[in-house]
Amino acid sequence: MTQEVLDSIIRQRIRGLRLARGWSLDALAARCYLSPSTLSRIETGHRRIALDQLVPIARALGTTLDQLVESAEDEDVVIRPQADHTRGVTSWLLSSDRTLHGVTVAKMRITAERPTGPDQAKVHPGREWFTVLSGTVSLQLGERTILVRAGDAAEFSTMVPHAIGAHDGPVEILTIFDHDGERAHLHGSGDAGPGSD
Repeated sequence: MTQEVLDSIIRQRIRGLRLARGWSLDALAARCYLSPSTLSRIETGHRRIALDQLVPIARALGTTLDQLVESAEDEDVVIRPQADHTRGVTSWLLSSDRTLHGVTVAKMRITAERPTGPDQAKVHPGREWFTVLSGTVSLQLGERTILVRAGDAAEFSTMVPHAIGAHDGPVEILTIFDHDGERAHLHGSGDAGPGSD
């Protein structure tokens, strides 16, 4: 990607974010301490983009400099997940290394081989969310066992002891972890790979 193409993408992002917020040039200019004419020339390509201008523009638009200037190459679009196997669980990481707000998305297939029971329940900071694609999940949440069927979703605080298992056959889920959940499930100690609740 050439510098000209990247500059054009940055200009489009600035204008697109400004318009998405319903802001005029004057409104954004006031928020980033630039003159409206300078901002207009940046958006239209009649002025070179300077780093000392991008930082306050990004801040005013509620984004980061990294997000404003990141590559738009197609190779960043397609994720080719690799299966990761642990006892009774196969996981596919469906989000890239640079996930939005530290969120990690994974698909999991859980079978009866996965150990379940009160001694398998884990606790970690954060929240967790999943939806059941097929089968029925047995969600142990504290003292309760909750059955979550295909088409249903569950969201809970992971400070409550929890474990996810298969009820009456294999189950497939799509799950979203926050930063703490991702660290606990995907980078835990021992055999704690994806899905090791």
